[in-house]
Amino acid sequence: MWCSFVCFCSQQREEYLQLDFDKTVFAISAILHPHTYMNKILLGSEQGPLQLWNVKSNKLLYTFPGWGAGVTVLEQAPAVDVIAIGLVTGHIIAHNIKFDETLMKFQQDWGPITALSFRTDGHPVLAAGSPVGHIGLWDLEEKKLLGQMRDAHSTAISGMSFVQGEPLLITNGADNAIRVWIFDGPGGNGRLLRYRMGHSAPPTKIRHHGQNGQQILSAGQDGTLQSFSTVHERFNKSLGRGSINKKKSKKKGLRNDTMALPPITTFATEVARQNDWDGIIACHQGYVTCTTWNYQKSSMGIHKLKPKDISKNKSLGIYATAVDITSCGNFAVIGLSTGHVDKYNMQSGIHRGRYGEEKAHEGCIRGVAVDGLNQFTITIGSEGLIKFWKFKTTTFAHSIDLSTSPNKMLLHRDSGILGIAMDDFSIKVLDIETRKIVRKYSGHQGQINDMTFSPDGRWLITASMDCTIRTWDLPSGCLIDCFLLDSAAVSITMSPTGDFLASSHVDDLGIYLWSNRSLFSLVSLRPLPSDYEPSVITLPGTCSTEVEDVTDEDETNDEMIQYESPQQLGETIVTLSLLPESRWKNLLSLDIIKQKNKPKEPPKVPKSAPFFIPTLPGLIPQFASVEHESNGQQSKVVNFGILAQKSEFYLKLEEALKNSNYKPPLSILKDMGPSNIETELRGLSPDGGGSIEVMQSFLRMIEAMLNTKCDFELAQAYLALFLKLHFKIICSEPTLLAEVSRLSNQLEEIWIHLQTLFNQNICILNYIKTALL
Repeated sequence: MWCSFVCFCSQQREEYLQLDFDKTVFAISAILHPHTYMNKILLGSEQGPLQLWNVKSNKLLYTFPGWGAGVTVLEQAPAVDVIAIGLVTGHIIAHNIKFDETLMKFQQDWGPITALSFRTDGHPVLAAGSPVGHIGLWDLEEKKLLGQMRDAHSTAISGMSFVQGEPLLITNGADNAIRVWIFDGPGGNGRLLRYRMGHSAPPTKIRHHGQNGQQILSAGQDGTLQSFSTVHERFNKSLGRGSINKKKSKKKGLRNDTMALPPITTFATEVARQNDWDGIIACHQGYVTCTTWNYQKSSMGIHKLKPKDISKNKSLGIYATAVDITSCGNFAVIGLSTGHVDKYNMQSGIHRGRYGEEKAHEGCIRGVAVDGLNQFTITIGSEGLIKFWKFKTTTFAHSIDLSTSPNKMLLHRDSGILGIAMDDFSIKVLDIETRKIVRKYSGHQGQINDMTFSPDGRWLITASMDCTIRTWDLPSGCLIDCFLLDSAAVSITMSPTGDFLASSHVDDLGIYLWSNRSLFSLVSLRPLPSDYEPSVITLPGTCSTEVEDVTDEDETNDEMIQYESPQQLGETIVTLSLLPESRWKNLLSLDIIKQKNKPKEPPKVPKSAPFFIPTLPGLIPQFASVEHESNGQQSKVVNFGILAQKSEFYLKLEEALKNSNYKPPLSILKDMGPSNIETELRGLSPDGGGSIEVMQSFLRMIEAMLNTKCDFELAQAYLALFLKLHFKIICSEPTLLAEVSRLSNQLEEIWIHLQTLFNQNICILNYIKTALL
């Protein structure tokens, strides 16, 4: 058998070096890169010896014989060349690897050393972790034990580290907890500053607490009841572990507590009166007594609910199977494995009645529920009957035969819909008002572990041992979503706000959140075919995942969801352009703006500027050739033929006269600023080098803009500036007068139509205001 040490290059993400070792001779158990040791790696082995390697040259530099015991931990000391070595015998060795000299030794009585860390804030202290959760603190100057931190974790300490330059120690263990200890008191021991912890064993039941969807109550196999926040981890809290006698349990300690209750199998919660008394009731595995819990105090409650007619001798083999709390928070209903159903008061813990003459069902109680108005109590038994009882009088009202043994049930109080999971893996939905089965679903290939309703009661979500989570649409009676997981979901719960679905899984310590895509995007809820095969989906995580290839199904869905807004929503609607107001709003005020921006003093000509290249006068800048500078003299007579060069806008208007395509000249105007637009429009007149035909083409461009009803404000601004510049020419030319009169009629029709729409909208707004008042 061989073991390998592999070194990777972080930049190229490629394997750089691989070292193979014989496990029978040198099995690697610890790795350390000593400070200031360039390209050096120190390896510890289960056999005891240590080896120092150069990973760049792939050479063994030195072998340390060891101390006759396997190495578990290697830790760098603040001093250069000094390494702390933890052994399986509980010994701690401070060794100088430069001179191969042992500086000091310590002995710990709690088993192998699991973690080591040096304090770096000026105090020579070494902390050592143990498999039983204790921490030993060693004074390196006095070479003696400074103090002990017992029960720092309930399980083995897997890692610890002092914060650089701070009196803070961070530890974590197999109990799924991370704790921060601060050393600010006398004696040298640390006190708990803050912590984050989860379940040390997989959770078995999760439910949302409250109506804001921000807290999730979770009961785990470790016997604890904890609250997790979906907003931030600092709002997490633990309600502790159930105990028969709290005082005796505190005296014995967590490790030696023999009075701890078994893990919670199911619980019910209600927030209506949680500020006044306990608002949570829980059943324990194989235990007949149900316990109450107080969420506000974060502790176990004061009541232990148990029928008086069941003594200790008779309670063997009898246990609570189902619980529920009324919506008012005053009563709790408990079902037992014997078929008994009892009612208790949550404030006093007094027994308030039993359903049935002797017992409610012949078989084991599989579920209990109370409707939203406290009128009926609904129970189901393993014999296959659903029974309705009057809540106050505890008398029998109605029963329904399911013909199959049920597994569990869940009531949605707002809609009065009862979901029932059967032992044959089917699901039945019952309306408690009509007391009829309204839906039947089948498709799961394993036991149904849990169910949850959406807040509006339209969806029923089920989790099964076949590793699928299915969403059933109750109004249509169809399966609308199904996905497959690597591990089966043990419990699921839907947020009261409908944004998240939480799930816990087999042999998994975490609680996973799934977002409801229908709240954030347009999702087409289509019925899935009967032969639908779901694809495996990885569980959500905090790490970013690589972008996966989009399947054909996702592409078709994206095509269906994608929507492109048209340029014009309707033929009767006027559309404005997306240009900023600075492009068109001040076109009629350019002369005023230029007058304000006119400099008070004329610009001064520089005395000599030989590096300037002379240019020709005109709208388009051109450099003057050498021929124009003959003998260094230039004619002062201006050639107006040069000034009359045709711009690109002018040429596009000429082309539009032939092909009636006015989009190119309009796009040119949109890209121009106000000054350039004025210059272009001035150049359309015959005095500026233009012609009557080009002016006519410009008016037709405005007419085309009004016909399409797009860029409405641009057409108004351009036309207003054109009329201001060329009013005299238009009055003297019959062709231009005809174009302008046609435009006038067109503008009048558009404005009348817009005025009608404005009046209608104003009338509707006034009506809504008066109706609200």
